[in-house]
Amino acid sequence: MAKNIPLPLANRQPEAPQRERTSGPARPALKFRPDEAGPRPKWIRKRLTLKKEFFETQELVKKAGLNTICESGQCPNITECWSRKSLTFMILGNICTRSCGFCDVMTGRPGAVDPDEPRRVAETLAGLNLNYVVITSVDRDDLPDGGAAAWANTIRAIKESCPDLGLEILTGDFKGVREDVQTVLDAQADCFSHNLETVEELHREVRPQADYERSLSVLQWGAEDGRALVKTGMMLGLGETNDQVLKTMEDLVARGVQVLNLGQYLRPSPRHLPVRRWVHPDEFAMFKEEGEKMGFQHVEAGPLVRSSYRADLQAEEIASKAPTAFGGCGSSFANSGGK
Repeated sequence: MAKNIPLPLANRQPEAPQRERTSGPARPALKFRPDEAGPRPKWIRKRLTLKKEFFETQELVKKAGLNTICESGQCPNITECWSRKSLTFMILGNICTRSCGFCDVMTGRPGAVDPDEPRRVAETLAGLNLNYVVITSVDRDDLPDGGAAAWANTIRAIKESCPDLGLEILTGDFKGVREDVQTVLDAQADCFSHNLETVEELHREVRPQADYERSLSVLQWGAEDGRALVKTGMMLGLGETNDQVLKTMEDLVARGVQVLNLGQYLRPSPRHLPVRRWVHPDEFAMFKEEGEKMGFQHVEAGPLVRSSYRADLQAEEIASKAPTAFGGCGSSFANSGGK
C-alpha cells in the first residue's frame, strides 16, 4: 500500500465565505477594457453534441464530490471530452490563491487540505475504466509546500488503484522550490505538465504571481529527472507577436520540453483580460510545423486546443511512435502504446 506523506498545515484554515463567485483576477477595472479583436470568427465556434456518455461522466463526478477543471475553468471542449470519458480532475479544492488575468477558477482563501481526497480520486478513477487521465490543481501558496505532499499522495494512490492507467499531472510552479517539485516527480506520473501560458513580455500582466524563468526552471527539472514526458501549454491572442511565440518555443525546447499545446485565449468574463487578436488556423498550423522542426515530439495547435485537450490521444500517438518517451516510470499504457 502506498505510504502517504504527512500533509503540512495551511497558514489559513477556514475557507472564507464567498459573497459572489469571484472569478479569475477579480479586478473590476478590467470591465472597462473591451475586447480589441472584434467579434468571434467562425472558426472559433463549436457545435455542442450531448451524448449519454457525457451525462454518465457528469453523474460519476458529482457522486464522488470531486472538482474538475473542465467545469471550474469553463472549458469549451467539455462535451467532446466527457463524451469520450476523458476528463481532468482538480485536486486541493476549487479556490485558488492566485489571480491570473485569464483564469476562471475562483480566487480567494482556500480551506484545509482534505487528507481523504487521494483515496476518493483513485476510487473514482478505478470505476471509470479509462486509459488515461489528467490531474490538475489550484495554486496553494498558503501551504508551506505548495501542496506537493497532497500531489504525491494522489499520484501514488492512483497508481496503486489503477496500475494500467496513463497518468498526466498539470501542476503549478510551487513557488520555484525544487525540493517540492521533486516530491511530485518522485511519485512518478507518466507525464509531468506545467503551463507557461504566455510569452515573457506579457507575464507581469497575465500571470502577476508567476515568473517566466521560474516556470522554465520547473519544466527543466522535470526533463532532468527523466522519468516522465514533459509538457506545457500556451494561450495566444493576449497581445503577443508571432516572433515572441517562436522565441518562447525555442526556450521551451532548450529546457527539454517535449510536448506543446497552443490554443486561442477566450475571455471568460468582463473581469478578465481582453482578447487582443484572433489567431487564424493557418497561423496555428505554422506554429505546429515550426515546433516540430525545433524538436518537440508533439505540437497540438488550434483555436480550441486547451492544456488537457485530447491528452489521452496525444499520449497514445507518442507512445506508439516512441514507447520510451514516457521515461522509466513503468506505465503499461506507455509501454503498450495505448489500449
